[in-house]
Amino acid sequence: MRSPPTTEGREVEVTLTPGGPALVRGADAIRDEDGTRHPTRRPRVAVCMCGMSRIKPWCDSTHKFVPEET
Repeated sequence: MRSPPTTEGREVEVTLTPGGPALVRGADAIRDEDGTRHPTRRPRVAVCMCGMSRIKPWCDSTHKFVPEET
């Protein structure tokens, strides 16, 4: 079993929400697919998983308006 990732000795928790964002608790920053570091100022942030957000890497709730794939 792998240990959860840590940030400066703190545990980082990631929760995937069905059809929605990844909720990340305890991170100081999120690194996107291009390697760009996005600092966080909140204890919990929502990271876009649908790829449609206008404020990537953060979720802007666009997933609510994207048709579900069948």
